[in-house]
Amino acid sequence: MKRIGWYMILLICLLGYQVHAVAQHISVSAPSHVAAGENFRVAYTINTRDVEEFRMGAVQDGLEVIAGPYTSSQSSYQMINGHTSSSSSVTITYTLYAAKNGTFNIGASHAIVGGRSLASRAVKITVSGHAQHTNGAPSMHGQNSYDQPRMRTAGSAISGSDLFIKVSANKKRVHEQEPILLTYKVYTQVELTQLEGKMPDLKGFHNQEVPLPQQKTFHTEMVNGRPYKCVTWSQYVMYPQMTGKLEIPSITFKGIVVQQNRNVDPMEAFFNGGSGYVEVKKDIKAPGITLQVDPLPQRPANFSGGVGKFNISACLDKKEIKAGEPITLRVIVGGIGNLKLLKQPVVNFPKDFDKYDAKVTDKTRLTANGVEGNMIYDFLAVPRNQGSYTIPAVEFTYYDTSKNAYKTIKTQPFTLNVEKGDGSTSESADYTSKDKDIHTIMLGKTSQHQADDMFFGSFGYWTSLLIPLIAFFVLLVVFHRRAIENADIVKKRSNKAGKIATKRLRMANKLMLQGKQGEFYDEVMRALWGYMSYKLNMPVEQLSRENIREKLFAHDVDDVTIQKFTSALDECEFERYAPGDPAGNMNRTFESAMTAIMEIENAINAARKNAKKHPAGYSFVWLLLAMLGFGASPVSAITKNNADTEYQKGNYQQAIRDYEELLKNGASAEIYYNLGNAYYRTDNITKAVLNYERARLLSPGDEDINFNLQFARSKTIDKITPVSEMFFVTWYKALVNFTSVDNWAKTGIISIIMALLLVLLYLFGPHILMRKIGFFGGIGFFLVFLLSNLFAYQQKQALDNRKGAIIISPSVNIKKTPAKTSTDQFVLHEGTRVDIIDKGMTDWRGIRVGDGREGWIETKHLEEI
Repeated sequence: MKRIGWYMILLICLLGYQVHAVAQHISVSAPSHVAAGENFRVAYTINTRDVEEFRMGAVQDGLEVIAGPYTSSQSSYQMINGHTSSSSSVTITYTLYAAKNGTFNIGASHAIVGGRSLASRAVKITVSGHAQHTNGAPSMHGQNSYDQPRMRTAGSAISGSDLFIKVSANKKRVHEQEPILLTYKVYTQVELTQLEGKMPDLKGFHNQEVPLPQQKTFHTEMVNGRPYKCVTWSQYVMYPQMTGKLEIPSITFKGIVVQQNRNVDPMEAFFNGGSGYVEVKKDIKAPGITLQVDPLPQRPANFSGGVGKFNISACLDKKEIKAGEPITLRVIVGGIGNLKLLKQPVVNFPKDFDKYDAKVTDKTRLTANGVEGNMIYDFLAVPRNQGSYTIPAVEFTYYDTSKNAYKTIKTQPFTLNVEKGDGSTSESADYTSKDKDIHTIMLGKTSQHQADDMFFGSFGYWTSLLIPLIAFFVLLVVFHRRAIENADIVKKRSNKAGKIATKRLRMANKLMLQGKQGEFYDEVMRALWGYMSYKLNMPVEQLSRENIREKLFAHDVDDVTIQKFTSALDECEFERYAPGDPAGNMNRTFESAMTAIMEIENAINAARKNAKKHPAGYSFVWLLLAMLGFGASPVSAITKNNADTEYQKGNYQQAIRDYEELLKNGASAEIYYNLGNAYYRTDNITKAVLNYERARLLSPGDEDINFNLQFARSKTIDKITPVSEMFFVTWYKALVNFTSVDNWAKTGIISIIMALLLVLLYLFGPHILMRKIGFFGGIGFFLVFLLSNLFAYQQKQALDNRKGAIIISPSVNIKKTPAKTSTDQFVLHEGTRVDIIDKGMTDWRGIRVGDGREGWIETKHLEEI
């Protein structure tokens, strides 16, 4: 039985090894502050027993190692609901002496575990004051304090000082509807493993629980000189609905504490299905708390019910329309307070406007400060008659808790010009919008680079421009030589010699077939002398066998070939008058003449080819290949498939983390775009707009990016109407942003290559039509080259001098001057784009909104694109 048991333990250890190997690390335990003349301990714990070597880090002067290292090991086995877990660790302890005051470091310690090297964090020790010595010996730091929280022995009593809950409120005296933050904090010196408790329904309060992490993290606090593990267990935001003394009752939490049964042998308990640990149920009572709620002063007639700190703004989607067309007035109330309990603002539209129920959008979130964010009210109205109308300012009255007084704020009024309608709008028209959806993510690989690392203006760019110019001059020389050769009349006649001889020999062949002997020999003789006349550029009457031999030698024709030609001449003259077989003689003469002409032609052409061999053409090919090589942009080996897969699975938070990790390696329009999509799916419109804007900077002509950016902007709170501009300015901007910087640069390079090729066509084209095409085409491509570089330069300037930014706070007041006490100009909300026009101050930025308004905003409220 024992042997089987040991085998099972060995198997458990082997299975647990992989789990612990992954998480192996060195943790350090040391006091941060000691007194001079005091001893203290530094302990290094490694969560494995397989420690091959350990070296303590360097200790600065002022600290002395007086004992150690002492090594201890710990192991534990636990079975819960049939699942067995085990853990083991090694602790290496040193005792040090603080010799003098100051701040000293103990360097990172190193250990070899399973062949891997692990390192601990460095330790900083502050030494100040002087320790009291007992009988002349230095005291041990912390020796008079209580032990750290640890597991108690089974059967030990759990007192109220061992485990308790503190209840606190950030305010004990408030006004009606003023938020109170209620916090329940747990303090324990025992092993608390489970705790349950819930706020009951309270009369006189509207309460909401603040979301806290599900995984609780304990930290140590000193209470009455004793160390406790403590954690904030729950928080509630309370809105008192009644006045007077209101009681928040005590709550009883159900807890479970684990204790250790030290009398049970762990091996025996394991094999008998038992355990060395017991669970003890413990009720912990959280005390109640009494709050004083004062009534609000005499309420104004237009009181909205708001208590807190608020702002209000409004925007009209159109300022000029036709009668019968709808308009939307958006009113935004933002700030911190009881936003969810506000009365709807009242808009006094003119009398002949048809009014519809407001669409309310809740853009608030619960925080420790209370409910903060924005409530959006979209009022739809339809003017029925033409004219100029004024929509009066919308007022909002609330109780300002910072000033303990009522405050009335209001929007600006709006002027609406209504032209005569065409009568096509139906009385029962449906003005509800039909929202679509964003375009999907971009899949596949992408290239990444630093935001300011562009092909335009780089060494590769200038090289790509220089190589076509070099190639142009090389081709210019080559084509010029060919033009000179084409202008050589002698050479032209020489090239025609073969054609003329072939034509006459073809006629001689016909005469031979017809049996016309005399005419046949005359035609062969004319073919031979005519061929030589054209080939040597000499009149026939000046030709003789002697000068033919001299000229052919000058053209590098060998003596054997020359002898064949002269023999063909002699044979033709002889056979003309020779008796015998006329057909056989003619056939032999014809073949002799043809062979002589062909061999001379081949010999002269071969000599010309040898003389014309030079590397210019090949150089051009190599230059062209090199140019293409320089123009090619490197392809990144980084993939985003994992992030795309997480997005497609619906794990948007994980996709966000993956995309942001990828962006640390360099910028990419595709990754910024996908990150914007992931933020949009998590309903974070502000971050979505920010990343779409960054993607658009890198690829301004991408249709998907522009669509999703506009779609996300439609979900933001502020509806900004851009300042109107001349139509040709709009067209020009659209043309500049048609594609990216590098695409414009590559377009310019291709254009200059085409322009140079067309210039060559103009200079050396054989026909007038081709020359015209070369002239006008070259001018056109050169203009494209200039415009491409201009557009690329303007986009590069926009990237290098970025001025765009996105508001990231729920709502913010734009100031007249850069000071908190300055006058409020207007209100902007999260997700709105602004342009920075002044960066002269660290904490403030001068901004301009798309509609032309300007002001100052604190830097912390915006993030630059």
